[in-house]
Parts: sequence; structure tokens; C-alpha cells
Amino acid sequence: MSKVIIGIHGLANKSRRHVLKTWWRDSIAEGLRHNQGIAQPHFRFEMVYWADLLYKHPLHDDAAFSFDKLYNKEPYYPAKKKDLERYDDRWIDRVRAEGTEIVGRGLEAVKDTLGVGRIADALLARVLRDLAFYWDSARKIKGRNGVLRPAEDVLNAECRDPLVKQRQHEVCLIAHSMGSIIAYNVLRDLGRTDLGIQVPYYVTIGSPLGLAHVKSKTRATRWDNKVRTPSIVTERWVNLADRRDPVAFDTHLADDYGPNALGVRAVDDLVLNDYAMDDPNPHKSYGYLRTPEMSALIASFLQ
Repeated sequence: MSKVIIGIHGLANKSRRHVLKTWWRDSIAEGLRHNQGIAQPHFRFEMVYWADLLYKHPLHDDAAFSFDKLYNKEPYYPAKKKDLERYDDRWIDRVRAEGTEIVGRGLEAVKDTLGVGRIADALLARVLRDLAFYWDSARKIKGRNGVLRPAEDVLNAECRDPLVKQRQHEVCLIAHSMGSIIAYNVLRDLGRTDLGIQVPYYVTIGSPLGLAHVKSKTRATRWDNKVRTPSIVTERWVNLADRRDPVAFDTHLADDYGPNALGVRAVDDLVLNDYAMDDPNPHKSYGYLRTPEMSALIASFLQ
């Protein structure tokens, strides 16, 4: 049985599919070279790409048109080796984790009473448009077949179809940002089918799954009203987060998501996302994909 890495991107518009796929693959390979000493990394990689379903025109990389709002100001670039540092966990990180967990439980408790859910929905609509579309049952977009369907159904299908196609292979699914929400829902749903799909490694990066409002919305879509490790994740769910990443404000999922029947539960690992062009962007996928922690995970999967 061969092994395949599947990546799913996150929020906002992206470069064209083949460009983004190349940059994700290059980021992973860069990390394997620098962090694991693998001179010529060989691995199969597939990209779940859904930006073109929400955006009419992709970003471009033509510097002659750098004034264009569609110019990609944050492309992939190779990091300096000294920038790829492993995060040094400290006792204060546990204190922060417990603090965000307490705050999160408090927000969930008062959400319905104070209307926090409605406020959060309004904020999502203004700031995180993609996610607002995903959760808006009235919002319909065209799928690959041109048929209008709820955005959630269309985007879930983009993640589900590659997993079904690769079901005879061992899969490491890497999900970034909003992609981790889509992937989580798809993995839970696939666990209720008889397709026999297994995903040994599920890796979330820069994930908002720990945010109180996201957990609440996710729980509401589950038949058992619970958030836990999807049953088809058979070996590891690792959550990589940079504590400077605003999307992954709650960097710890282990206390939020229960184990599945196999005893697999989320394991949190803080990392240092090195990505910086004009300004640092600790949420950028390329920085997460080449961290020493990610490289160790992928090297373990590929063994």
C-alpha cells in the first residue's frame, strides 16, 4: 500500500491550483531537506483546492502588476536554514492553554444568553467571508458540475472526493486554517459510511477549531452533538500552532476534542512559523509546512 499526502488550503483567495500545489510541495520538501537531512525527498502529494469556487479570478505573481489587488504579495520563498527552529516549550505555554480553555468554556456558556453567537456570525460575515459562506445554509455556490448547492456541501465534496479516490492508500491529511474545519466535518461524515476509509495521520495547522464559536458551530452540525477525533483517524491527530497566529488563538485542541473509539485524540505541538515578507505572517501555510515539527511528522509517516 503506497502513501500519499493530501493538503487542503485555508481562507482567502489563492494562486492557481497548480501554483499552490507546487508551493505546498516545495515547502514540505524544503523542511524535509533542512530538518530531516533528506537530500531528495520523494512523496506523492495531492492538493484539495476550492478557492476558485468562491473567487472568480485567482491571485497572480506578475511583479509588473504589483499594484493590482490580485497580485500575490505573499508567495512561497525558501527560508534561511537558521530560521527553521524547533519551538522550545515552556511552562508558561501550559498556563496560556489553561487560560484560553477557561475563557472558551465561559464564552460557550453565555453564548445563547447574551447573543454572542449572532455577534460572532456577523463578525465572520465581515472578516472571514469564506467561513461565513460555509456556515450559511442559504448561501449557494456552483460546484464542479455547475449545479448550485449550499456552500458547505460543495466545499465538503472537494475534500471528500480525493479521500474516497485514495482510499486504497495510506493518507496523511494536512489541513490549514478553514481547511481544517472542512476536513474535520468530512472525516466525521466519512466515519458513518461503509467505505472503509482510514486516515492514519490528520495534521491541522493554524486551525481555528479551538475557538469557542467554531466549536459551538461544529458541535451543532454533529449528530451526537460532540466534538471528538474522527473515527477514521487511526494513528495520530497532531495540531501544530504558532501562538502568534490569530486564527489559532486557542492553540490547544487536546482539552476540547475527545478521543475516538481507538483512543486517538488531538496532540498539540507549538511551533515557530518563520514566514515573513514585508511583515511576519505566523498564519501562512508555507511557514507551517517547513517547521521541524512538521518535517518530523511527515518523515515518520513516510517510513
